[in-house]
Amino acid sequence: MTPHPVRVGNRFVSVLFIFIGLITAHVSAAGIALPQANGEILTLPGPAERIITLAPNLAELVFAAGAGERLKAVVEYSNFTEQVTRIPRIGDAFRIDLERVFELKPDLVIAWKSGNPQTALQKLEQLGVRVWQIEITSPEEIADAVENISHAAGTQTTGQAVARQMRNRLTDMRRQNAHKTPVEYFYQIAARPLYTINGQHIISRSLEICGGVNVFSDLPALAPQISRESVILANPQVMIAPEISGEPPALDVWQDWPRLQAIQNKHMLYLPADEISQATPRLLDSIDLACKLLDEVRGATQPLEE
Repeated sequence: MTPHPVRVGNRFVSVLFIFIGLITAHVSAAGIALPQANGEILTLPGPAERIITLAPNLAELVFAAGAGERLKAVVEYSNFTEQVTRIPRIGDAFRIDLERVFELKPDLVIAWKSGNPQTALQKLEQLGVRVWQIEITSPEEIADAVENISHAAGTQTTGQAVARQMRNRLTDMRRQNAHKTPVEYFYQIAARPLYTINGQHIISRSLEICGGVNVFSDLPALAPQISRESVILANPQVMIAPEISGEPPALDVWQDWPRLQAIQNKHMLYLPADEISQATPRLLDSIDLACKLLDEVRGATQPLEE
């Protein structure tokens, strides 16, 4: 999938379009088998000692898997944890310095299938670099990714523990929110032009845990451009957007439509952009916050004016 040209803030655009799953890595006498996003298997002869990641969330996943010391280069906007800010950059998610990658002699490059240019990944493979392409489509698959990366790096003790904690936390959140009243929401990626997400997006799947119902769930595109009129017709109970430090509130553009129930009831919610927009363990923190905010909506919804 070609990345959409919408500007949401450069730090977050490369994490918005995610939609293929992972399965569990397998270690055998023949090597370490890693599931690729296209259904194929990449085999490593042994644990990766020199890793490069080609998307900000992938670098964070490597640290979560306990393999941060093996990370030799990352792309721009890789900002968590603090240690990653001191690791050399080899471009960004869309413009990769292939020569620099080759000079670093990685034994594993972890790429994001829909976010990195396939031509660059193919060139790396032609140079003999092992490229592992992954995708994440649901919160549970973040745990799978952490576990798989720990297999690739030989840090299973850490990775499996983190993955288990994530799965337990997700199970608890699903159970706690299972019977709550559904709340219809509109999620705004960008205001001008206006973009949202459909029901297959990982953000939608995350908000489902809280009883959130995406009013544009049935749209075919993962992150479609829509009209302002379609939002007005949908008249969601809640509007949600990522909160980007230093930028004005993204949902203020809707104040000109005061009869929208979300505007009448002041149900405009913001979730930290770094957490909600990236498929990393921190997404669970954003889900937890979203559940609390939607609970407040349930307790404070007012009838519409005539």
